Amino acid sequence: MIYDCDGVLFDSVAVNRRFYNYICASIGRLPLTEPELRYVHTHTVHEALHFLSGNDSGWERKALDLLPKIDPQEYIPYLKMEPHLLQTLRILKEAGIFRAINTNRSASMKYIMEKFNLWPHFDLVITALDVKNPKPHPESIARIVETLRIGKNEAVFVGDSEIDKQAAASAGVRFIAYKNREIADGAFIDDHLALLPFL
Repeated sequence: MIYDCDGVLFDSVAVNRRFYNYICASIGRLPLTEPELRYVHTHTVHEALHFLSGNDSGWERKALDLLPKIDPQEYIPYLKMEPHLLQTLRILKEAGIFRAINTNRSASMKYIMEKFNLWPHFDLVITALDVKNPKPHPESIARIVETLRIGKNEAVFVGDSEIDKQAAASAGVRFIAYKNREIADGAFIDDHLALLPFL
């Protein structure tokens, strides 16, 4: 069972809004619009900053210079874990099912794992730092499948965005949409415990 992080393990919209609005305010840019918020929610931080720059290389350069000075741990407390997540992960573990995370987050992921004590609940975590090509490229899912030595037909990717859906399709694994019916091809859940019947 492969999970996206933002929007699946955690409700992180408020965190992303706070984080990127801090960058925007620091460099003299207006706060995020709703379409911009949706974009940064699913992309890597470098892709997000490039998008927000509007091809203004000077603004993007300032944002990239600011990035290392921001402590990601300041934003992690604002994450809200999705209901029944830990209960579901325990059931999966007892059933002998591998559990992995596939996220376009980067350095902040290790702090999230530590803050919420998630390391015992997952066998593998792949971030944007672990691959040359982040989602929607299939590389991250392929890495998980190869590392855990399972077949593509044995893997399921749970995601909440079109990028997650594209990643699953390009990697040739089954996709289950979480709390987003617009991207569901039939497999849809709105609670983590609803995953269990799919097993």
